[in-house]
Amino acid sequence: MEKYKMSKKLKKRLYRIILALTLFAVIFTIDKIVNLASLSGGSSGWILPFMLYLAVYILIGYDVILKAVKNIVRGQVFDENFLMCVATLGAFSLAVYRGVKGLETEGFDEACAVLLFYQVGEFFQSYATGRSRKSIASLMDIRPDYANLYKDGNALTVSPEEVKIGDTIVVNPGERVPLDGVIISGETTLDVKALTGESLPKEAFSGEEILSGSVNLTTQIQIKVTKVFYDSTVSKILDLVENASSQKSKSENFITKFSKIYTPFVCVTALLLAVIPSLITDNWQTWIYRALSFLVVSCPCALVISIPLSFFVGLGSASKNGILVKGSNYLEMLKQANIFYFDKTGTLTKGNFKVTKIYPHDKADEVLRLAAIAEKDSNHPIAKSIVAEYGKQADGGYALTNIAGAGISAVKGEEVILCGNDKLMKDLNVDFTPVTDTGTVVYVAQNSKFVGSIIISDQLKEEAKEVISSLTQMKAQTYMLTGDNDAIAEEVANSLNLTGYKASLLPQNKVFEVETALANKKTGDVLCFVGDGINDAPVLMRSDIGIAMGGVGSDAAIEASDVVLMQDNLKGITLAKKIANKTMRIVSQNIVFSIAVKLIILLLSALGIANMWLAVFGDVGVAVLAILNAMRVNSKY
Repeated sequence: MEKYKMSKKLKKRLYRIILALTLFAVIFTIDKIVNLASLSGGSSGWILPFMLYLAVYILIGYDVILKAVKNIVRGQVFDENFLMCVATLGAFSLAVYRGVKGLETEGFDEACAVLLFYQVGEFFQSYATGRSRKSIASLMDIRPDYANLYKDGNALTVSPEEVKIGDTIVVNPGERVPLDGVIISGETTLDVKALTGESLPKEAFSGEEILSGSVNLTTQIQIKVTKVFYDSTVSKILDLVENASSQKSKSENFITKFSKIYTPFVCVTALLLAVIPSLITDNWQTWIYRALSFLVVSCPCALVISIPLSFFVGLGSASKNGILVKGSNYLEMLKQANIFYFDKTGTLTKGNFKVTKIYPHDKADEVLRLAAIAEKDSNHPIAKSIVAEYGKQADGGYALTNIAGAGISAVKGEEVILCGNDKLMKDLNVDFTPVTDTGTVVYVAQNSKFVGSIIISDQLKEEAKEVISSLTQMKAQTYMLTGDNDAIAEEVANSLNLTGYKASLLPQNKVFEVETALANKKTGDVLCFVGDGINDAPVLMRSDIGIAMGGVGSDAAIEASDVVLMQDNLKGITLAKKIANKTMRIVSQNIVFSIAVKLIILLLSALGIANMWLAVFGDVGVAVLAILNAMRVNSKY
């Protein structure tokens, strides 16, 4: 993985922190050894430590003061900047008051330390966010800067937005494909890692569809554009990623509401803590100091920073693994997901039909030869699978006629080949042997005499059984909805050990089944539908979480689904759940830890047991620990 590089702005902040920390350490050490206030002697001895510490305070905290002032002007008073300023300036004021009164000065060092460690915490947050943003930002690198428009034998460099459907573009080795299209000239190798997370290059040939965002590695190719830039894959993905953080989880919404109520509450409490006991005891110094410490520790930084950061790291980790999640709310819901409905073709199966059996076995070559003659010009997946299985050049010169809903006849002279379903055999009075095997059955006859039959089946994805088994171990229910007949559906369901299935469904029937399941589910259950993102768009949108398989290049997948598995691999489902589980576990840890430590030190501050140094740990220390904990989302699952 490429090493994360800090931005110039973040580097400047780090240098400022190091300089301020060095100055503070030197001044603090000298002060504790020789007592700076005693060097000049007299009642004005406090001025020297005041000036030295004030220089450090301004160096490290000028931006915090500016933010607090700007926010107050905007009406946003109660935030962490305001609390930092009140507590630290109050500590400075208290120290000045003690100095003027001839008492031992204390508070200068603590005020500087509060801002120093606060800035260290902010730096950790920015650094952690930057690292987790890197995996998401890498997707932003797929945005094309230009397109080479091919006109009159020349390639003109233009903006991708200017290219129209039907135009031809040239992509040279090392360049990024700017728009979706079809290769019309050339063969090359593509780097699709930014799109799918797949590290291995992909071979691309003339006539193949090519997606924007891929990188051409080896040979110049010409592409006929099929989508304008704003409808292209790269544009859709960028839009998805850029808006991923807009959907907030319940945990994030809780923190936002908590902060708005909590911050004014602690400010009022601190004021009462400073005034009421002081009026009773007449010991203003002690109670104001306690109130200031109370304010420092009261900042909900650990919660406000670490919770959104945990989700952000989770989203980044998912995108790094080729899983695009549209918002942290869906990441939170994925942890609870316990009901999974799957489409069959293209989701649980490869969607690639293959010849699995031929009857009779001793005439397999002849049955295939005759079927290939009839099917050679058809684009139907079943016809293609027969021709592919034959693997030779089929005889030509036949007049091919499509018989709607039945099959194909191939006529050459007096020879008539029939290739189709049982209806074709019955309609043309061919005495055939019915086959009950699971799959699509193609019967073949020659000159009204039955020759044999071919069984064609869709193949299960290699990872399907493992994924269903993993979900079952997670105590999730698994169902399949398919338009195929009951026999095929039953075989697939049994081989995968699914909880249940429904067969012979039209798209509207699938919606009805999902809506019924949603109406009957228990409180706390989360229903996911996993489909190919094209014909399953209505169900993807209706379910609690719509998960699109192989969503790259599919507008319906990106628009209708909540999660897109860009590698077209079912293992992305279990990986997404693992990422969600770990993210939510860390979020819960940070909430409990932050609130528990915060309450303990607040109580100690109010009782005068905790000084401002402990208050600093209670605020900044807890925030730093929570941030570091949030970064664990990126570790192994």
